Amino acid sequence: MSIRAVDLFAGIGGFHAVGEALGLETIYACDVDPQCRSVYQKNWSLDPAGDIQSEVNDNKIMVPRHDILFAGFPCQPFSKSGSQRGMEEARGTLFFNIAKVLEARRPRLVVLENVRNLWSSRHQGDWETIIAILRSLNYRVADTPLVTSPHRIPPELGGTPQIRERVYINATYVPPSLQGQFGLVADSITREEAGQTWNPQEWSLQRFLPSLQGSAANELELDQREIEWLDVWEDFLNLFTRRAKKLPGFPLWFDVWTGQLEIESEMPEWKQRFIQQNINFYNENKFEIDSWKDAHRNLENFPTSRRKFEWQAGDLDSIWMGLIQFRPSGIRVKPANYIPAAVAMNQTSIYGPKKRRISVGELARLQGFPDWFSFEDQKASSSYKQLGNGIAIASAYHSVRAHIRRDEHLLSSQRRRDIVELEIRAPDSPFTNLEKSPQDR
Repeated sequence: MSIRAVDLFAGIGGFHAVGEALGLETIYACDVDPQCRSVYQKNWSLDPAGDIQSEVNDNKIMVPRHDILFAGFPCQPFSKSGSQRGMEEARGTLFFNIAKVLEARRPRLVVLENVRNLWSSRHQGDWETIIAILRSLNYRVADTPLVTSPHRIPPELGGTPQIRERVYINATYVPPSLQGQFGLVADSITREEAGQTWNPQEWSLQRFLPSLQGSAANELELDQREIEWLDVWEDFLNLFTRRAKKLPGFPLWFDVWTGQLEIESEMPEWKQRFIQQNINFYNENKFEIDSWKDAHRNLENFPTSRRKFEWQAGDLDSIWMGLIQFRPSGIRVKPANYIPAAVAMNQTSIYGPKKRRISVGELARLQGFPDWFSFEDQKASSSYKQLGNGIAIASAYHSVRAHIRRDEHLLSSQRRRDIVELEIRAPDSPFTNLEKSPQDR
C-alpha cells in the first residue's frame, strides 16, 4: 500500500516534487491561485482544489485521509517585505485550517514551511501559538525550527546556488497509547542533519547556468537604457579601483552628493544614518565624485532608484563580473557565485558576464525543479512570481529525511516502518527520482 501525501497551499508543486523524490503518492492538492493550479495539473497530472477555506470548515473536511501533510502556508503575514502582522492578518489565520485538517485526519508526519522571519522576536507570539496548537493535537515538535537554504547543501545532495533561508516545522503524531513513552517536545533538527554542510563560496553560477541561444537569450538581454545605467556606475567604480580604493558597503546616493537629499528630523534613523555616511563619503572623495558627475550629467535624469548604488561584490573589478539586481532601493551588485532569494516581485537577478537576466527555466532549476518542468505558454512574469513564492526542493527533501531519522523509534512504535523505509531507500539527491516526469514513467 502506498504512503499518501497531501499538498496544501500547493503553488506549482514544490512539495509534490519532494513527494515524487521520496516515492510518495500525492493524492490531494489545494491552492487558491488558478494559474498555479493550471501549472500544477499540467506537470503533476493532479487537479488541485481551490480555496482551502471552502475545503475545510466545521461541517466537512474535503481533504482525504493521508499519511503525510505538506504545507507551505502563506508567508506574507510574516515576511519582511509585508506588513508583518502575523496571525492578526487574515492570511495568517489560514494556519488554523491546517489545524482542522490535522484534528480530523491525524497524519503521521507534518512538514510546514515558511519564511525565516517567522522565527524572529517580532513573531515570537505567532511561533508559540503554532507550536502550542500542534502539541494540543498530540504532535511532537521541537521548540526551535530547522532553518535551511539550498545554497548550503552540496550539489551532490541536490543543493543549488540560491540563498533561500526558510523555516521548517517538522511534527510527528504521538497516539495517546504512546504518550507515556514519547513526549511532545522533540529534539531540534540541526542544519548538518539536514545536509547543510556546503561552503556557499564554492558555487559558480557560470557552471550552473546553461548557455542560452537564439530568441530565448535575446528576450533576457538588458535593453540600452539599463546598460546605460550600469555603464555610468561602472565608470564610478573604475575611478576608485584605479586608485586602489574600495567602495563602502552602505548604499551610495547620488542625490545626497548634489544636495537634493538632506537630513531631516522627521526621517527614520536608518535614513539619516545613510545620508550622513554619504555626506562623509563625498567629503572624503570630492575630487573623484565631482569629475564623475561632470562626465555623466545624464545621471540626473535616471529614475530615482537608479541613482542609488550598493556595492557588495568585494574585490571584483567590474560590475559586469557580478550578479546585478535592479531593486526599488537601488542597483545592487554581488559576487556571481549564488543568487539572492527569488521573490514574488519583479527583481529578477542579472548575470553580469552575459548581460542578461536569469531565465524562468534557470530559476526553476535553482529552486530544484527538474528540467522537464514546464510553464508552457504562461507569461514569464507569472512564472517568476510562482517560483518566488515556491519552496526550494532540496531544502524540503532533506528536512523530511532528517525528520524521519529523528523520529524513527516513534514511527516504528506506531507500526509505520514503511515511512522509516522511505528515508532508508531515498537517494542522496532528490534529482535522482525526478529525472522523468510522471507522464513518462
